[in-house]
Amino acid sequence: MAETTGKVKRSQPAWSPPEPKREPAKLKLYNSLTRQKEDFVPQNGNQVLWYSCGPTVYDSSHMGHARSYISFDILRRVMTDYFNYNITYCMNVTDIDDKIIKRARQNHLFNSYVAESKPWNSVIADTVTAMTPFKEKMEKEEDKDKLDMYKRMKAGIEAAVTNMETVVNNNSGETVIKEARQQLLVASKDILSDWLDSLHGSEVTDKSIFSKLSQYFEGDYHVDMESLNVLPADVLTRVSDYVPEVIDFVQRVIDNGYGYESNGSIYFDTSVFSNAPNHHYAKLVPEAYGDMKALKEGEGELSISEDRMSEKRSPNDFALWKAGKPGEPTWDSPWGKGRPGWHIECSVMASSILGESLDIHTGGVDLKFPHHDNELAQAEAYFENDHWVQYFIHSGHLTIDGCKMSKSLKNFITIKDALKKHTARQLRLLFLLHSWKDTLDYGSDTMTGAIRYEKLVSEFFHMLKDIKRNTPGSGVEAFDKWGPEELSLNQKYSDCREEIHEALCDSIDTKRTCDAIKDLIKACNIYVPDIRNKRRPNRILLENIGAFILRIFKIFGAVQANEDWLTVSSGATTGSVDVEEMVMPYLTVFANFREDIRKVAREEKVTSVLKVCDNLRDEVLPNLGVRLEDKEGQPPVIKLVDRETLLKEREEKLRQEEAKRKEKELKKQKAEKEKAEKEAQKKIPPSELFRKETDKYSKFDEKGLPTHDAEGKELSKSALKKNMKVYEAQEKKYKEFLKSQETSQQSAGAEAQSG
Repeated sequence: MAETTGKVKRSQPAWSPPEPKREPAKLKLYNSLTRQKEDFVPQNGNQVLWYSCGPTVYDSSHMGHARSYISFDILRRVMTDYFNYNITYCMNVTDIDDKIIKRARQNHLFNSYVAESKPWNSVIADTVTAMTPFKEKMEKEEDKDKLDMYKRMKAGIEAAVTNMETVVNNNSGETVIKEARQQLLVASKDILSDWLDSLHGSEVTDKSIFSKLSQYFEGDYHVDMESLNVLPADVLTRVSDYVPEVIDFVQRVIDNGYGYESNGSIYFDTSVFSNAPNHHYAKLVPEAYGDMKALKEGEGELSISEDRMSEKRSPNDFALWKAGKPGEPTWDSPWGKGRPGWHIECSVMASSILGESLDIHTGGVDLKFPHHDNELAQAEAYFENDHWVQYFIHSGHLTIDGCKMSKSLKNFITIKDALKKHTARQLRLLFLLHSWKDTLDYGSDTMTGAIRYEKLVSEFFHMLKDIKRNTPGSGVEAFDKWGPEELSLNQKYSDCREEIHEALCDSIDTKRTCDAIKDLIKACNIYVPDIRNKRRPNRILLENIGAFILRIFKIFGAVQANEDWLTVSSGATTGSVDVEEMVMPYLTVFANFREDIRKVAREEKVTSVLKVCDNLRDEVLPNLGVRLEDKEGQPPVIKLVDRETLLKEREEKLRQEEAKRKEKELKKQKAEKEKAEKEAQKKIPPSELFRKETDKYSKFDEKGLPTHDAEGKELSKSALKKNMKVYEAQEKKYKEFLKSQETSQQSAGAEAQSG
């Protein structure tokens, strides 16, 4: 038996994890199905099956499309790069649709009409004929916005017709007549196209006419999305590629008892579906059930004739398959030649790629009813389930300067036109600064806010670059002792990261995130000048903050993955030249030399030299993409900025200075006018003060005080008392005026005698 040492061995206390002060935030998403924020729980681990309604490709993409696709791009990036979900993102392209068919026919017929080179009088005659059904449509229109649009169209056409007749009657030259004829064709294109389609639309049989239109605008859409830095879908589906799958899907819906055939069309039976156990129709917008206007719009312009509407068992039923009509592309089916309905395409393609239950389905808020409600019904009828979509996410409306944006109202701005005015990053910042599910106004005020925010962030990164240039970045010298200022800033940085995490967990609240970044940047902007007067700023702390902010904006898609916020293209053929690294040593020497000259000029009071230095800073360098900032008591700060940005800033500065000058001038004029009015008021004898106010008074006493109002009623005591006070005040002013006149006369007399 071993000897013991006599020491008692104490047992170690059991370790237990600390109690958290609060639970970490978890991702919640606003779910249109429940109309509230719900914990996001994918059905299969970290995998997320996501389907997004894509464009109907019959025209150029506009800012309404940008509203949806940029918003969903931001959500997708955050869920992938911040929350690390494994997402399969599927999006459709609608290339078979009533709008595409009609637009393709109209374009074809109108182009053929123009190619005939009809004389001007024939164009006028056809325009007048086409105006008849157009005016009938105007008379029936109940929507005020549409009616206003029709009135504008009518006025434009009538003006073009009048101009054409005037030009001909004045015996104008051939060139002028051709121009007037062209203006008439442009003004009347819509009504002529509609009229031609009503006459000859059924004669268009070439299928390529429809496919060429959709292919062209699909390509145009992808160019726009790339310009906006919107990530492409993982899977892109086109209806034209899925017609066999649509037919099989529709057949199974019929077999399950939820579809019926009528005159070669197949309709979804909403009554049977609603009465079936575990099925619910119009889950997203139950209050819209029976909304005939929305239902007709959902069926499509070519599918709402009385014949087609009468084919249905119920007005609430909708087409799964549309029987073919002359002038439409068709495919063979068990029910005869026809084409897919609009709603069925998404149910079929999403299910073909992602299966019987999606984690996320996204689309614009205007698609809720009937499109998305019909999608849900079809898919759940096919799979006999009640959970085809777990989370329905809808982006908010877009307005333009407060007005509804709509292609049908011809009130829209194309993405290409928007990018002529603002950069893709500025447009994305506009969306980031607002909630993705709320209505967003695209206008000068909101864009000004986005541009100001961009400048705030840009100035922060310029400041960071300036600190990097003037502060050691490696080795022992890089590590400075932290003082109270660094501890305070680091705490704000830490709080900001926590705030941003909570904001992104809160249904991906980018506005709150951007606000938190803005506050952190402001804290850095306060920290740097305060520190510079005592010691150098802590480069490592500021670089960490900058790296975090840059990471968030890269996640948001506001910065390309391989760039920084201030990336400047050199235009060099090698493609590997760092412009800033190359030119900054020379600019630094130049800026310091200029600063020495300014010091001498101030000491010697040579203002002309100071003006030359200021002109160099304000006029010459901005044209070279250089911003030079003079800092009192510190070395000048040099920033390489996009030349166009600097020139716009200069224009804005001049505009503001001019606005201030005009405001100052107006104030001066107003003050002079008020002074003149006061002087003129003094000259009025009190007895005449009220007599001109015949719109108020009808009788006056011997002093000129009013006694009766304009209707002949005696004034109340309070009114008499009030007028007496005004009278006495005027009497005082008038006496002062007379006294000043008397003094002036006496002075003039004295001068005359002395002369």
